[in-house]
Amino acid sequence: MYEFVTGPLAWLAFIVFFVGIVVKLVLYIRGLDWKLDRVTYSVNTSYGVRGALRSIGFWLMPYGTQSYRNNPGFTLALFVMHIGLILTPIFLLGHNILLAERWGVSLPSLPEGATDVLTVCVIAAALVLLLRRIALPEVRIITTAYDVLLLAIAVAPFVSGLLAHYAHDNGQLWTIVHVLCGEVFLVAIPLTKLSHFVLFFATRAQLGMDYGIKRGGMKSKGIAW
Repeated sequence: MYEFVTGPLAWLAFIVFFVGIVVKLVLYIRGLDWKLDRVTYSVNTSYGVRGALRSIGFWLMPYGTQSYRNNPGFTLALFVMHIGLILTPIFLLGHNILLAERWGVSLPSLPEGATDVLTVCVIAAALVLLLRRIALPEVRIITTAYDVLLLAIAVAPFVSGLLAHYAHDNGQLWTIVHVLCGEVFLVAIPLTKLSHFVLFFATRAQLGMDYGIKRGGMKSKGIAW
């Protein structure tokens, strides 16, 4: 079972992830209309590019936007969770050992203590975000079981990873569960709202391009929008 989930099933999960992300991004870009969605690739390009980069930059910066500053606790939990979601699987020693064994490649690894801390931080941040959805009426009213399920899918690899690392009994079982949770997470990214993993950059660029051109002085220069 271990050989299967870390071999053919892992390959399938990565293929779905990478192909799905590319398809999702291409469909998003091709679905935009330069008038309705206010994007331009050949007119006032310099204003649009500057606006797009500015928008992405500020939204990638903790407390870089007014919305972030208005919700400091939420912002902290959001950034802690996303930083952990990205750094931990990439620089975890165990993952890089497996990569080296299976595919002959590996990346630099963080100390195990650091990845343990990141893992705990991801789980804690997810709990904060879940409690926020339950506690705040304005967030609870738009929260569905689907949203909770996606949060669980994102956190499951971290919970199972801790159990696999520290379980003295059934260690291999928990390792298999951990790998399966990671593969479900990879497959879910392009197929669910977790696709904001890449669409975040596309949507921020689209909005930033709109604002950049208008605020760059082009609003009254014959542009339809």
